[in-house]
Amino acid sequence: MKRNEVDYHPSVGIILEYLYILLGSAVIAIVFNVVLLPNKIASGGVSGISTILYAVFNWQPAYVQWCFNIPLFIAGVIFLGKKFGAKTLIGTLFLPFVVYLTRDWQPATHEPLLGALFGGVGVGIGLGIVFRGKASTGGTDLAAQIVHKYTGLSLGMCVAVIDGLVVVTSAIVFSLESGMYALLSLYVTSKTIDIIQVGFSRSKTALIITNHEQEVRRGIFEEIDRGVTTFPGKGGFTDDERPVLMCVVHQREFTKLKQLVRRLDPSAFVIVMDASEVLGEGFSRA
Repeated sequence: MKRNEVDYHPSVGIILEYLYILLGSAVIAIVFNVVLLPNKIASGGVSGISTILYAVFNWQPAYVQWCFNIPLFIAGVIFLGKKFGAKTLIGTLFLPFVVYLTRDWQPATHEPLLGALFGGVGVGIGLGIVFRGKASTGGTDLAAQIVHKYTGLSLGMCVAVIDGLVVVTSAIVFSLESGMYALLSLYVTSKTIDIIQVGFSRSKTALIITNHEQEVRRGIFEEIDRGVTTFPGKGGFTDDERPVLMCVVHQREFTKLKQLVRRLDPSAFVIVMDASEVLGEGFSRA
């Protein structure tokens, strides 16, 4: 078996996906009850709507979430087809269920700034876990997909508009400051999802234009133990044919690569870019 590669029986993989959905939904629900709801942070989505309606009408958030999630799931199946399946339905039903079970848990903080930061982190972790299960928790994500299909607006724009309306409503119902905390929480959530999806590690992609192709390529093979891809290139001013070497290295290996290229060809032109996720030999397999 190759490095970083793990083979699962297909049934084990399916079980893991369902466990991800249950675990991620539970994390989101607990964070909602102990961090977001007590601080009146309505950071978008059905959970944000339930926060507002709880404050105004004292309606139980779990019931509100069920009342929104189930019709939205049915609408998603009708307008978008049956692509959501059982996994999204489980997330749609299980998250409010855990919200109901943990409704009497004590708040973790009554400081809104901490609530926005740690609530955003917690929801981001939960959603990232659910996404690893190849599902979603339904709600306004389904509404955004329906609007996207029938209006032509980008999906990102639809999500932003719907979440933005929830945040604006929270600013009107609670205060402008609460709306600002909700925006902060949304931002932290999005960044946390990225970390859960691609991890903390970052790799670097280097494009190297050199007159000493053979020496640089051999040095990367032998001293850094990384592969190199060669592209044909041509100077825009001189029309000289010149190869372009592409190499992906871990961040900890980048300094060594830079020193190697500088030693072998001080006049080499090097372009460096972040590679947030790399799949393949020597890197992540999933």
